[in-house]
Amino acid sequence: MSIVVEGRGITRHYHVPGGLFGGAKTVQALKGIDFAVERGKTLAIVGESGSGKSTLARIIALIDPASGGELKIDGQPVDIAKRRPGTDMRSKVQMVFQNPYGSLNPRQKVGDVLMEPLVINTGMPASERRERAEAMLVKVGLGPEHFNRYPHMFSGGQRQRIAIARALMLNPALLVLDEPVSALDLSVQAQVLNLLRDLQEEFELTYVFVSHDLSVVRYIADDVMVISKGEAVEQGTREELFADPKHAYTRQLFAATPITDVDAIRARVERRKAARQAATA
Repeated sequence: MSIVVEGRGITRHYHVPGGLFGGAKTVQALKGIDFAVERGKTLAIVGESGSGKSTLARIIALIDPASGGELKIDGQPVDIAKRRPGTDMRSKVQMVFQNPYGSLNPRQKVGDVLMEPLVINTGMPASERRERAEAMLVKVGLGPEHFNRYPHMFSGGQRQRIAIARALMLNPALLVLDEPVSALDLSVQAQVLNLLRDLQEEFELTYVFVSHDLSVVRYIADDVMVISKGEAVEQGTREELFADPKHAYTRQLFAATPITDVDAIRARVERRKAARQAATA
């Protein structure tokens, strides 16, 4: 399997200016993170709030620059200090954010939301853009009839499906998903996780999946990286880490995860799969 995204020694420093009660200081948000994700696999990044997991996700998604280290996407080195990577590199990686209510422009119809990446990054004719957008709506479980509707007309789960569809419009190799189901109800979480798995299989997508919910991680991840205070304290396969975590922080984090939550997600997904298969039989 080829490596889609690889990081070596990724760092991120923030300079905090001095104030009335203290001088300027540098905050180290990431301290030399190494990782690699194979094509078609999912790396979950877990840790408590403020651990640096979302900072790393934004660097991988080419939204924020790193302070140091090396990053490669699809084998191509990324200028990590460059705030505006080229179109070719941008098309390789897309991001899906946590909040489905805030990630879509309320003044744009859904069709325009989906076609916007094509308008900006390609010379595709308008008719082809619309055709692709309607096809992508179908891929995420919606339909062409939703093309001319506004985001406020959809539920949270449907909006996250639209956000996923938008992320796929440029045929990326890599999706960075930052807490993509945490704002959704449990029953809707199962639907979105099932959709992500189906899309990954169909398009051979690679995922970097940020989450604080270890029950979701146990369901979707192939490999897991545990981050604490900007450092990757442990990495391994999902089976290795959940069966025998080595680091004290990892053991503490995993001990708080109810196994029944994982079983419930699996059961909901399997029930929905069975219902779809019965409907199409």
